[in-house]
Amino acid sequence: MASRLEKRFEGGAGEIVVERNEHGIPEISAGSYEDAVRGLGWIHARDRQLQMLLTRILLQGRASELLAADAELIAVDRFMRKMKFEVDAAAEVARLEPTDRALVEAYADGVNQGLRDGGTVFELKLLGVRPEPWRPVDSMVLAKMMGFLGLADAQGNMEKLIVQLVQQGVDEARLKELFPYLTERVDVALLEKVKLAPPVVPEVAKWLRVVPRMTASNNWAVAGSMTALGQPILCNDPHLEVNRIPAIWYEAVLRIAGRSVQGASLPGAPVLAIGRSPDVAWGVTFSFMDMIDFRVEHCRDGCYRRGEQWVPFLVREERILLKKGGELVERFFENEHGILEGDPWVEGHYLVQSWSAAKGSGAGDFAGMLGVPFASEVTQALACFRKLEALPFNWVAADAAGNIGYQMSGRMWRRGEGVSGLVPRPGWDSAANPQGFVDPQELPSRYNPPEGYIVTANDDLNGFGKAKPINLPMASYRAERIAAMLEERRGKLDSEWMKTMHFDLLSLQAVRLMALIGPLLPEADANAALLREWDCRYEPGSKGATVFESIYLALLEVVFGEHGFGRDVVRHLMRETVLFNDYYGQFDAVLMRAESAWYQGSSREALFRRAIAEGLAKAVVPYGETRKVTLVHLLFGGKLPLLFGFDRGPYSLPGSRATIPQGQIFRSGGRASTISPSYRMIADFSRDGIETNLPGGPSDRRFSRYYLSDFQNWLRGRYKRLK
Repeated sequence: MASRLEKRFEGGAGEIVVERNEHGIPEISAGSYEDAVRGLGWIHARDRQLQMLLTRILLQGRASELLAADAELIAVDRFMRKMKFEVDAAAEVARLEPTDRALVEAYADGVNQGLRDGGTVFELKLLGVRPEPWRPVDSMVLAKMMGFLGLADAQGNMEKLIVQLVQQGVDEARLKELFPYLTERVDVALLEKVKLAPPVVPEVAKWLRVVPRMTASNNWAVAGSMTALGQPILCNDPHLEVNRIPAIWYEAVLRIAGRSVQGASLPGAPVLAIGRSPDVAWGVTFSFMDMIDFRVEHCRDGCYRRGEQWVPFLVREERILLKKGGELVERFFENEHGILEGDPWVEGHYLVQSWSAAKGSGAGDFAGMLGVPFASEVTQALACFRKLEALPFNWVAADAAGNIGYQMSGRMWRRGEGVSGLVPRPGWDSAANPQGFVDPQELPSRYNPPEGYIVTANDDLNGFGKAKPINLPMASYRAERIAAMLEERRGKLDSEWMKTMHFDLLSLQAVRLMALIGPLLPEADANAALLREWDCRYEPGSKGATVFESIYLALLEVVFGEHGFGRDVVRHLMRETVLFNDYYGQFDAVLMRAESAWYQGSSREALFRRAIAEGLAKAVVPYGETRKVTLVHLLFGGKLPLLFGFDRGPYSLPGSRATIPQGQIFRSGGRASTISPSYRMIADFSRDGIETNLPGGPSDRRFSRYYLSDFQNWLRGRYKRLK
């Protein structure tokens, strides 16, 4: 099918042409970089106006003013105003270098022209929202939010869970076994005094699905010596929420004075976060860098204690306007450490949250990402990634000359000796104050490693840098499986094998736990027989996978519920939060130990036998029947019958927490959420362009042919080529 013209218009360097290829993906031709991002802004506004403007309203903290003055949206507004995303973003726009600022402004101009040309979408008319012009600061706020929601906040919530465990009587031996990077002495007496506030991000079911929240991913690059045709290959599959419409990512091809760059963008930002130019390909995963620290402050009468002195908090007032009239005045309390989580007028000990990217970050993120498409080789791309401040990611790159490299990005506190960052320290203890930030050159990095490949999967990569930014890594199962499959075809790797890897359903977690579970299975039990025959692959028709999951969940309840958290808390962490889905490896490491403080006098075998008996008693159905999810529209999701077509499904989500393609299903704020490949990309330098699929399409318009145009490809493992 021939390309279809969408728009021709004049830019600063000549004509901008926006066409759609046979897959509905926009191809933007322009004479300059500025005009290319102007065209990208135009097509973002045409295809994703609803997503962009709803996201902006939420991030501005104006949802109860512009959408509805209900309790849920007021809670979102309180949080967004508390975080001050926009205040710092405005200062960062002013800090942009002139060339970067011109690009961000060109993008905003394109968005605004797209809004004028297309008019207001019917959903916003229904809500009574009249779109305001897009501003460079709106893109900056989006970038800062990407570094916090789902990333930094998950770390922060896990650190608050540690406080809760101390308050529930979990001793230091068990804490340090579960959190091996927790090296300092735990001040139990202090933590027992802390009054914890509600979760750091309000889990508001129907609205936070609008805001893209980063979680986990895979990426890997292989040198030409590893491949069948002697050229590098780079792969990426960011694992984010997939049960949403539209998909998080938006694909585009930019042709800038004849130079073609392809990849995935985030509507609202003028960059390709994942992609390839003629010279360099790049992919991203979350690094699990610890960017959140908490301090404990003793408060009373609106003040915090410093020795014998009581120092007033800086009070910031935010006026939240309410739709149809009225306003709320919210007061936030800050000191040199950050934002207080509590009421300083009620005497007590409260946490103050410090985020390393809260102030003076954002301009570097745009400087870095806007430079990547014009890097001529890997070392230049890695230098771009070192500029990033609010975005704590693992970047892998490959180039046409045969080089591969890795760089961690983000702003890391330079903590004092013996400060892990995992437990709150007294606000009045100056020895716990960070001494600025770590030099990006000290962050983990690699270049042309001798093994011929680089893999990141949110695992512990501290060994590749002078600084140690990770204290709560994800489990290494996915990274190990990726490496094993690369070794399996050393010298013969090609893009077809990479596709096999993208859909591989073997779980090394299951392999290792089955080595302990298998010998303890009873002989005369039908469900035990299913498990013995299981190949540790999470195939949809497998009953063995279902039996294993029942036993694994029982293990967690027996070991960590009865011996520390309480069973109800364990169930809540597993089913109602993202915390267990991120940090299950910490729990597995304990289960693998022959002896542990968590066993509290029992033997591992006795605890395993109890859990096995519980798990085998559960009903068994094919694994795929336990994996049903529905793709929900970002505004009307769950409100209209499926026959209206805004929501689609249900579909069976493949994989598990530890397979290369994660397939995690849990509830967040009362709604179903997922962690699964939100985009798959293969950049093979023996051919032009990239091969991709994603769980959606370019448009957020229900009646567009591009509403879910790539979904079946994503579901069935078919790839399209962009070049």
